[in-house]
Amino acid sequence: MSASRPEEPERASTEQYAPPPAPDAAQSLGAALGGAAQRLGIDPTSGASTGHVVWSAMGGWRGVLESVLPSAAFLVIFTLRPDPLWLSLVVSVGLAAVFSVIRLLQRSPAASALGGLVAVAVAAGLALWTGRGQDNFVPGFFTNAIYGTVLLVSALVGWALIGLAAGFLMGDVRGWRTDKRKRRAFFWITVAWAALFYARLGVQLPLYFSGNVQALGTLKLVMGLPLFAPMVAVTWLLVRALYPPEQDSGTRQE
Repeated sequence: MSASRPEEPERASTEQYAPPPAPDAAQSLGAALGGAAQRLGIDPTSGASTGHVVWSAMGGWRGVLESVLPSAAFLVIFTLRPDPLWLSLVVSVGLAAVFSVIRLLQRSPAASALGGLVAVAVAAGLALWTGRGQDNFVPGFFTNAIYGTVLLVSALVGWALIGLAAGFLMGDVRGWRTDKRKRRAFFWITVAWAALFYARLGVQLPLYFSGNVQALGTLKLVMGLPLFAPMVAVTWLLVRALYPPEQDSGTRQE
């Protein structure tokens, strides 16, 4: 009996300072996706109008200009003067650099300030290396393929990413998966987002292989924000329909 007594304080101390359990995977992923949505201005609990949410998701005027101007500048200059190729690429990267510097001066997070610049610079570097203007669009193909595949797989395995994000924001991290109506709705809206990314590939890849840089650049712009904005609006309206404001407090489940 006496030999076991010294072990009891040690056991109690170990239990007292035991680390907390690791966060649930669904909770962690939902938090990451929900946080990203909130940074874009998409928060179903905010009560904002659909137009305000869509405009915030696009980043306002600055977001629109950052998304459109570098690609538009490359397209216009390449169309008017395809040789030398570096001219249109340098202008495109230069505009992206100006926007990045402005964000840094305004103390925006470094990742958001430099992310667009890195993407434009990598695309331009690839085009300069190969000497082909259409290669300026190759990184975008990989981005669309990855996003589309991840979204589609998440829907097929029953953990639709849109549902995870919305569920976290609405305090319904797991509850939406037990509700047939919500689960079906989030399945189809996630599939619709995946279809958007695959549609870009389906339309633009043939133009890439044919070397039609002008048509490729034009369709990249047309299938960018003009399709992104309606998808954000539909997603927002869907979430608000599934979680009516007067029922928010009654439907939240941890």
